[in-house]
Amino acid sequence: MAQTATSNRTGGIPANRKSRRDWFPVLNAVLLIFISLLCILPLIHIIALSFSSSAAASAGRVRLWPVDFTMASYSFTAGRAAFWKAMLVSVERIGIGTPLNLLMTILVAYPLSKETTAFRMRMVYAWIFFMTMLFNGGLIPWYSTLKEFHLLDTIWGLVLPGAVPVFSVILLLNFFREIPKELEEAALIDGAGHWRTLWTIFVPISKPAIATLALFSMVEHWNSWFDGLLIMGDPTHYPLQSYIQTIVIQQNLSNVSYDDVLNLAQISDRTLKASQIFLGSLPIIAAYPFLQKYFVKGIVLGSVKG
Repeated sequence: MAQTATSNRTGGIPANRKSRRDWFPVLNAVLLIFISLLCILPLIHIIALSFSSSAAASAGRVRLWPVDFTMASYSFTAGRAAFWKAMLVSVERIGIGTPLNLLMTILVAYPLSKETTAFRMRMVYAWIFFMTMLFNGGLIPWYSTLKEFHLLDTIWGLVLPGAVPVFSVILLLNFFREIPKELEEAALIDGAGHWRTLWTIFVPISKPAIATLALFSMVEHWNSWFDGLLIMGDPTHYPLQSYIQTIVIQQNLSNVSYDDVLNLAQISDRTLKASQIFLGSLPIIAAYPFLQKYFVKGIVLGSVKG
């Protein structure tokens, strides 16, 4: 009788279960805040380090706030024409590579999202694309192919080899498969072909997923550095991450003038690396807020709200 009375007072839910349910949002919020701090605090430390003096950085006195504020590292980095040249190469790479990735992803994902009754060879092509994620021809055949097609030391050598991101294709074709078939059938009844159906129905509905893939593509192109070292024979054609790798990681100062060497003597290696890292990540950080709402929808939602 007492248990029944307790259940009635809590709307049919036992008191202990209701208590656990009330605590879950609090624990969930604490966990998410903790994870967010793990992501944000290292970036704040990098920013503080980049604005600190060489002595403070070398002594390890910098935490989350600059010590002996100075912009010497940024002056050295931004004062070099090679840095801005590399920045323009990376911007050009994103400007060409991201639209190309999205176009090829859409064109490949649409037919692969059809049933085998509509596209008989669908599974064969799907497995071929999937196998490319697991195996590749190796570095030497890849380089030889670029050389034979005269793509070395060109911007096209940076964007064409990865023009079809297979992982993005798999994500988008699964998104396309969630679109109700009634929409496509209605378009076909109205006389629209596959091309018009794709661009007037599938693509507008899939904006959250496409925006998410655009962000993935931008980050991939922006962060790539190894292909720039191999493809670009002239260091002045390096994208930004390749430039940072040669200056910061390899400490290759062959293209640094005598005045720059004098400035480097006043800059800690840690502050210089911190400024390079922050400037290198700043464009993506600036672009993310504009794509955040689409990014969240593309991750957690289907094409039609329930």
